[in-house]
Amino acid sequence: MTDKTKILIVEDDMIIAANISLQLSKLGYEVTGIESRGEDAVNHALENRPDIILMDIQLKGKLNGIETAKEIQNTVDIPLIYLTANSDEASFQKAKETHPYAFISKPFNKLNLERTIALVVEKIAIENNEVKEVDDLTDILDDRIFIRNNGKLIKLMLDEILYIEAERNYCNIITSNQNYLIVSPLNAFCEKMERKDFLRVHRSFVVNIKKLDAVADSHLEINRKVIPISKMYKDDLMKSIRRV
Repeated sequence: MTDKTKILIVEDDMIIAANISLQLSKLGYEVTGIESRGEDAVNHALENRPDIILMDIQLKGKLNGIETAKEIQNTVDIPLIYLTANSDEASFQKAKETHPYAFISKPFNKLNLERTIALVVEKIAIENNEVKEVDDLTDILDDRIFIRNNGKLIKLMLDEILYIEAERNYCNIITSNQNYLIVSPLNAFCEKMERKDFLRVHRSFVVNIKKLDAVADSHLEINRKVIPISKMYKDDLMKSIRRV
């Protein structure tokens, strides 16, 4: 993160957008722009690379906020905060698929906006510095890893792992029989897991390429789980598949 956190506002109500922009500027953030349409927000994010995107879920045009976020995440990983007046469960579950850092419900006040963004900035700083006093991932051998689980060291064979999904400073290790949630940022996991069968395909996913069931342009499938592929990782994925 730079000294001034750069924030893109994606909101089709220009009065609300201008008010947010004014408040953020007063709080010391740099607003890279205001976009009212999803397509324009995608282009802006790719060209300007803001540190955070404030994204309204309900946008006019071809793309809503969730679809816009997915388009951006296909290429770059930018922390996301959703602005929403819609609290229905279906929208919330769809939004969760993009792994947002926070939700801000409309109508919101200055203090709510200030505190939410401050917490997200702090989370990003912690993740970037990989500040973790505890790491549940211990030893990695040629064919197995040892993890802390319920106060015990558990042996897990690498061939049993389907994929690993990031949940902030946690990793959810998915096998066909059981899931293991461990304290370890995905970046730290990748550094320790130097094995060719495991490949990062997205900010939030590392996959066992031997377990792939299908690969499409923007996603892959493992055991009926649809996993997004970021463009920045796609070439490495295709090269690895050819070697398998």
